[in-house]
Amino acid sequence: MGNHHWKKIAAVMLAAAIGIQPVYVQAKTREEIQQEREQKKSEQQGTQSQYKQSQSKVSSLEGQQDALEEEIQELDSQLVEVIASVSLMQDQISDTEKQIVKAQEDYDVAKAQEDAQYLAMKKRLRYLYEKGDTSYVEILSNASNWSGMLNQANYVEKLYEYDKQMLNRYILIKEEVAQKKNDLEDKKSDLETQKYELEEEQASMQQMIDEKKSKAKDFDAQIAKAKQEAAAYKALIKQQNSELARLDEEENAIIKAEEERRKAEEAAKKAAEEKAKAEAEAKEKGAKSSDSGSSDSSSNRSSSSDSSSSSGSSSGSSSGGGLKTVPPASGSSGSDIAAYACQFVGNPYVAGGTSLTNGADCSGFIWAVYRQYGYGLPRNSAAMRSAGREVSYEAAQAGDIVCYAGHVALYLGGGRIVHASTARTGIKYGYANYKPILTIRRIVG
Repeated sequence: MGNHHWKKIAAVMLAAAIGIQPVYVQAKTREEIQQEREQKKSEQQGTQSQYKQSQSKVSSLEGQQDALEEEIQELDSQLVEVIASVSLMQDQISDTEKQIVKAQEDYDVAKAQEDAQYLAMKKRLRYLYEKGDTSYVEILSNASNWSGMLNQANYVEKLYEYDKQMLNRYILIKEEVAQKKNDLEDKKSDLETQKYELEEEQASMQQMIDEKKSKAKDFDAQIAKAKQEAAAYKALIKQQNSELARLDEEENAIIKAEEERRKAEEAAKKAAEEKAKAEAEAKEKGAKSSDSGSSDSSSNRSSSSDSSSSSGSSSGSSSGGGLKTVPPASGSSGSDIAAYACQFVGNPYVAGGTSLTNGADCSGFIWAVYRQYGYGLPRNSAAMRSAGREVSYEAAQAGDIVCYAGHVALYLGGGRIVHASTARTGIKYGYANYKPILTIRRIVG
């Protein structure tokens, strides 16, 4: 039986001896309460650390969400520009188609005029040649005089020259109209290619925006969860503070009870001593043997009590506190890549294609070329504007990617490029500044 229990029994016995109601002490000792308080404080420190981490997580997530919202706004702005460009391209295509129709009409008129003039001229020439020299002499002899004959001959010659000039004129007009129509067809093909590539860029940007918006919604959920965790930790800290306050109250109650018990023990001891003294004085008046026996008996009881107390104390100290513990060729130069790309000039342009031989679009061509050397590039022209690192036009080298609105090309040096141009022209050479450059990206070196 532990020291704590002996103290409890002694307090009950003492209270009964002096005639007061027993007061039971708390089940926990001060040492146990202090140990529990230290444990609670340690737990609270961990909770406070977790609370700070959750607050930092909220701040970090909110910062990332703000940055993501800015990216979405920027992409929205770029998307509006691309959509406007697509609409403009469609208007230009419609206008070009009207011009092609008008050019075809002009061509038909010029061809009809040429055919009519040719038929008239051929008819007159056939008439003259079918009649032969005799008929020709007869035509001239019909003149009334020499002057008339000369005029008649001059008329025939001028008529032939006029027919010839008109025929040449109509042929020239027809050829000019045909060239204009061909140029318009080239322009339409180029516009349609640009429109297709801008639509591809539009779709890519819309996908990026959708993905970022989805990620932004995920941030909302993460932030809400992190705030919920922070609130839970804050509530736990409040609860732990209450538990620490309760332990302080329990310890104070024990201290107060121990002080009251000490005072009661002193009072009981004093009363017992006074009672024993009074009894001794009374017995001294009686028989000496009776007084001596009483004294021995008292001494024996005292010795027995002291021995019992000593034994209890020894047993308590040996029992312990009752605590329990729980236990191609990767690395090739840009010039090599550019030279490799040039061998595919003349191959077809195919929307959405990535074949260097059977056909590719602008970004598919560059993607396929670089893939041969072990480089993984984005598949569309919009994403290629962020690949590698940016260089100036003055510093551009062979193998760099020249990026335009809705189009990309491979730089060859000296202001020249090779690119999958249009469905009409296929993969061909060109000049880098044939339209405004947005950026130049270097992948190698």
